Amino acid sequence: MTGVILGTLAACLIAITSLAHGADPICKGTLYLTLDTGNMRHAEAIAQILGKHQVKATFFVAQEKTLRGDMALDPSWAEFWRARVAEGHAFGSHTWRHGSFRKDDTGGKVNYRLPDGSQTQLDVEQICTELKKPDIRFAELTGRKLDPLWRAPGGRTTPLTLKAAEACGYRHVGWAPAGFLGDELPSEISPNEILLKRALANLKGGDILMAHLGIWSRKDPFAPMLDPLIGSLKSKGFCFATIPTQ
Repeated sequence: MTGVILGTLAACLIAITSLAHGADPICKGTLYLTLDTGNMRHAEAIAQILGKHQVKATFFVAQEKTLRGDMALDPSWAEFWRARVAEGHAFGSHTWRHGSFRKDDTGGKVNYRLPDGSQTQLDVEQICTELKKPDIRFAELTGRKLDPLWRAPGGRTTPLTLKAAEACGYRHVGWAPAGFLGDELPSEISPNEILLKRALANLKGGDILMAHLGIWSRKDPFAPMLDPLIGSLKSKGFCFATIPTQ
């Protein structure tokens, strides 16, 4: 829920600065497509869809395990990320270990649940390190640093994590309620056709959209639906831009 609230606040800022970040002044409204790493299963297919529609997205990158058995920020993915940089997309941190920020304690630390279910605690310096490591690795792979943006996995933040991130130069980006495209929901309950229809009916100018480059749990992947989704939104007069960095 914190991610949704922050996404709404971010949309207000975006609405003011959109023209400086690729939005067309004749657009009915500007939308901001964001993509988190996930398992990278559909990374190449999504890149092709973006290229087909000439849409620039904002990628939030973490060192997540991929369907190939490597990790999303391993050197084996350098060519993919360099291609996205050349295409002019934007990039932010999604943390290094893709853990979940749970709760601040009274000692100035936050409880951080890792993907394997274990937990640790991070102080302000360690939170900053968790955000900066993807930045350092991305620059090593591509020659380009990340933009000063970050997204907490699951959109879960705490007062301490937001303060620490801001202190080390990263602004949090959530998403709009209608921008939750649902690609991580069970396809048996939320089939692609329903998700597509809902998005087309509810999205409005200024909304931040959120999806992944691959999801482990969903049987019927939503990623191919980005093609008709983007095409239909553009036919309605919407334009797409990357998340402003200021």
